[in-house]
Amino acid sequence: MSENEDSVIPIEELSLKQLFERYYTRLVYFSAQIVECRETAEDIAQEAFITYWNQKSVVAPHPIAIKNYLYSTVKHASLNMARHQRVKANYAAGLSDITASEESLDNAIIQAEVLAQLHSALSTLPANCQRISRMCYLEGMKNQEVASELGISVNTVKTQKQRALQLLRLKLSPDLYALLVIFEL
Repeated sequence: MSENEDSVIPIEELSLKQLFERYYTRLVYFSAQIVECRETAEDIAQEAFITYWNQKSVVAPHPIAIKNYLYSTVKHASLNMARHQRVKANYAAGLSDITASEESLDNAIIQAEVLAQLHSALSTLPANCQRISRMCYLEGMKNQEVASELGISVNTVKTQKQRALQLLRLKLSPDLYALLVIFEL
């Protein structure tokens, strides 16, 4: 619409409904370019009309003045909303980072405690049994790899691991022992 179209009807005769019909779509489009959300832009445009209607006595009764007032109101509200959305997004990202970091720290503490308990229990085993258990449970080696490295049979490795599990059952908490058996399977 050109400025001439804006002044076809004398501004004093325009109702809020007519102003709304004339400018609403444009204002929504304008706001949506800033806030990147049509629903939010629609809310902002509607609020601009309410603000104008409540303040119309201080706005010059000229089509250009009303149009400028509406665009200015929408612009400021949209920029404020965009800033608010950025702050919320940054805050949410920060919270997820903090939560992930806290969970990571909690997991590290639990892992350290479990490993300390496991190391302590393994240190009480006979030497060969201890060595094979460390290679299997702490270093993650397979039975065949342990047998090859130590120059013993796979059956010896299995026997020593079975003996270690029997002895560790007495030394470890039931939960930790269950984890050790589960990861062995």
